[in-house]
Amino acid sequence: MAWGGVAALLIWIGLWRWHAGFWRIAPVLPEAHRADVWPAVDVIIPARNEADILPSSLPTILRQEYAGALRVFLVDDHSDDGTADVAARLAAKCEHGDRLTVVCAADRPQGWTGKLWALWQGMQACGHSPAPLLLFTDADIAHAPSSLSRLVAQSTRGDYDLVSLMARLQASGFWSRLLVPAFVYFFAMLYPFRRVCDPRSKVAGAAGGCVLLRRQVLEEAGGLPAIAGALIDDCSLGRLIKQRGRPGGGRIWLGFTREVVSTRPCGDLGTVWRMVVRTAFVQLRHSWLLLGGTVGAMLLVFLWGPLCLVLAGPKLLLYRATPAGLTAGACGLASWLLMARTFRPMTRWYDQPWGIALLLPLAAAVYTLMTIHSALCYLRGAGGAWKGRTYGAPAHHR
Repeated sequence: MAWGGVAALLIWIGLWRWHAGFWRIAPVLPEAHRADVWPAVDVIIPARNEADILPSSLPTILRQEYAGALRVFLVDDHSDDGTADVAARLAAKCEHGDRLTVVCAADRPQGWTGKLWALWQGMQACGHSPAPLLLFTDADIAHAPSSLSRLVAQSTRGDYDLVSLMARLQASGFWSRLLVPAFVYFFAMLYPFRRVCDPRSKVAGAAGGCVLLRRQVLEEAGGLPAIAGALIDDCSLGRLIKQRGRPGGGRIWLGFTREVVSTRPCGDLGTVWRMVVRTAFVQLRHSWLLLGGTVGAMLLVFLWGPLCLVLAGPKLLLYRATPAGLTAGACGLASWLLMARTFRPMTRWYDQPWGIALLLPLAAAVYTLMTIHSALCYLRGAGGAWKGRTYGAPAHHR
């Protein structure tokens, strides 16, 4: 127990000091600069059964205060709730509603995931004079009036091929207030934003709710067909652009903003659970060996320190401590406080109190159970289930 406590503390010191500052809310999307030329942008929104959510999101795209040409293509992916009709009615009532074109997706061919096929259909609908910039944004994402200008300005300023923003997710109710900040925290731990932005690093990622990219670079990298079967489409896209976007690698940027917000309610445990179970085992490349290693790592890194403190604490209070007990208790307390310290910036970003940061071990335990459940779903042939579709193991990507 004591040696495990020492190991957990050393791991947290290493993560805190040398893991690219993954726990910081950085980088943040800067303000837009003045420009003489604003390139045309084609916005593509994949939508499957999103009639209820579109009124809170689609008008924010149509009303963008953007100085360049802007077209919006909403791709109705075989919805049965009247998504296309709702989009048309919203456009008719909205200023700049003429920017919208509703596209009905063709039947999805084998080997494509639904979202990537819908995005591909939107790209094909752009016609013979496509815009040089593409914005992929989800149907539940609401944008501040200046968000597109700021995205384009960031792309131009840094000569980036892909600029992606982590949308601010909804967090209401105990479980979502704990698990939503933890979701973004764990994502940043896997894909430290600073390393994603560093062209010298091989780490690549993106946040699929909001991705601006150069069309020519995407096409030269192989286009969406190169990642057609990817369930984790955003990170696959970021990796594709960074590895093959240019000779020597493309330039990508991933950051935070309050300008882009998910309007999808996320107030209960079940909503977060289903979202994570869909892709957790995919992230582990359907490897049972990686699953075992991940469960063991989560136990050591996030749960061992609190466990040491809980087991050694009563003896310390009763003055029955042994050297091993003192070591276990001290290391357990230190590692718990250190992990809470690294989690605090994310909980503050989501306007949550300090106490939520102390509950990171609980969040880690729940996410570990979600990962195990994801593997069991895959074993039963129900892996990757989302919006009425079930996907098998992903195809091999070049």
